[in-house]
Amino acid sequence: MQLGINLGYWGAGMDADNLAVAQEAERLGYSVCWAAEAYGSDAATVLSWVAAQTERIDVGSAIFQIPARQPAMTAMTAATLDSLSKGRFRLGLGVSGPQVSEGWYGVKFDKPLARTREYVEIVRKAMTRERLSYEGAHWTLPLPGGPGKPIRLTVHPEREHIPLYIAAIGPKNLEQTGEIADGALVIFPSAEHLEETTVSHLRAGREKAGKTLEGFDICPTLPLAVGDDKDVSRLADTFRPYTALYVGGMGSAKQNFYNQLARRMGYEKQAAEIQEMYLSGDKQGAAAAIPQDLIDKTTLLGSVERIADRMKAYAAAGVTTLSLAPAGFTLDERLASLRAGSEALELAGLA
Repeated sequence: MQLGINLGYWGAGMDADNLAVAQEAERLGYSVCWAAEAYGSDAATVLSWVAAQTERIDVGSAIFQIPARQPAMTAMTAATLDSLSKGRFRLGLGVSGPQVSEGWYGVKFDKPLARTREYVEIVRKAMTRERLSYEGAHWTLPLPGGPGKPIRLTVHPEREHIPLYIAAIGPKNLEQTGEIADGALVIFPSAEHLEETTVSHLRAGREKAGKTLEGFDICPTLPLAVGDDKDVSRLADTFRPYTALYVGGMGSAKQNFYNQLARRMGYEKQAAEIQEMYLSGDKQGAAAAIPQDLIDKTTLLGSVERIADRMKAYAAAGVTTLSLAPAGFTLDERLASLRAGSEALELAGLA
């Protein structure tokens, strides 16, 4: 199992430190540095900045939002980043959610599975540098009856095949991801529930494509807080606002994929209560209502030894790249967490 680092969103108050975190992750042998986007910083600019000041670590989008870019533009961006980084780019895609898609980008959030499939097909075709033509329900290239003609990508990516990941949570999305992608970006993963909530669906998709999970990258992001095992409860409290945001407030009452995941993990009553409080404005109450067990199962908390044990559980559940989001109020604390993650991987015998 390899390790990755997830820088999250640029503009979250730790921008001055993020480059140092990426460089230390590279020194420690982490395999990939991911950057996110929502409706603030864009991931492509951040990844260019990081790639220019590192040499070996891969850079990946977690994620480029599908409603934000036409598929041909995503192919252009991916090819450019792969060329500039000398073959170190990983393309992560996701549909975002209805509030961001429709409220920020003005793109209707409908038929996300079909749109994702067509989007991936166009991106892959464009990056082969064949002349691009496509007929689908959501995109037709070139537009019929106009002056457009099939055009070929002029940029040469460093590699013929750029690894393509999809952020997936629901069963149908996970199955399609297994079928059409090279890897899955997962959030709020519990090692104990990973087979039923995630891996079984990915496996079904791989089988549909006539493949196995061999070579497929299952890549969850886990927050990490290092400390004494006697202090796990306090460490868990660090992530209460984060968990409450996703389980309670990420999306609408009808469409919150993270809330649905918590329910599938057995927290149906608690997930409903957390969402009700969060959407009514009681964010503190929602954070307080999160079971410590839910936080503990979806983060890495405690001593290096305890974290090593958890890493073993994730590896046994099928995780191939574990991306860490280290907690810390200072750069020194974040770097110490990175080093602890590396030490835990070695202690677990997974390095």
